[in-house]
Amino acid sequence: MLPTPRLTDDQIRDYERDGFVLVRQGFDAGAMARITAWTDEIATWPELPGRHWVYHETSQLDPARRLIARIEHIAPFHAGFRELNEALKPSVGQLLGEPATLFKEKINFKMPGGDGFKPHQDSQAGWEVYASLFVTVIVCIDEATVANGCLRVAPGQHKRGLFRAWEPLTEADTAGMNFVDCPTRPGDLLYLGSYTPHASEPNPTQDLRRLHLITYNRLSAGDHYARYHADKHKNYPPDIDREAGKTYVYKV
Repeated sequence: MLPTPRLTDDQIRDYERDGFVLVRQGFDAGAMARITAWTDEIATWPELPGRHWVYHETSQLDPARRLIARIEHIAPFHAGFRELNEALKPSVGQLLGEPATLFKEKINFKMPGGDGFKPHQDSQAGWEVYASLFVTVIVCIDEATVANGCLRVAPGQHKRGLFRAWEPLTEADTAGMNFVDCPTRPGDLLYLGSYTPHASEPNPTQDLRRLHLITYNRLSAGDHYARYHADKHKNYPPDIDREAGKTYVYKV
């Protein structure tokens, strides 16, 4: 079984102040060997309708290459990742003030040539239809550096609440925000609130930079895993389920 991380009182206070907290070596080398093996495994699974969701992107280093950008909708098909989701629930419950339930999860691969993402709040992706507050735990699988596009976070800005839904933050919104780099090593855990602005740069290096992101909401707000994925599949399905000739736009 994977260990169950617990947050200290100081870490909880840091999260409440900044909208995120970085926990170094939340998982030891043994746990990370298992999580890394699961990640390697799922990347080799065939893409089939009705299974896990694989999204691709064009390499910024070689436009002729298509890369795995991320894999979503994992828990129903992989016992190891279900174990990981359960292992992190107690610590997320410490931040939510009550038991947590799984909302969504994904692996961001950011392979060499992978793109970054613009500053945004997670709740801007229409999440408030389901619940009002979420916590995402980011599990570092490969070393994430400034060079290969580690996460960048704006401390304290979560206290301003939701800016607007269905579009990323504008330059006017981020004027005056201080985005700080959050480089991480395998086993590090970053707890991120759904109102906390964050972003990342592309990966122009030859280093793979995978992060596993698991999002939870308060159990009292309901279990929305199935509904969220049904709704997303209608609007932004995985590549294997897309209609030929139809354009799909990822907004946030």
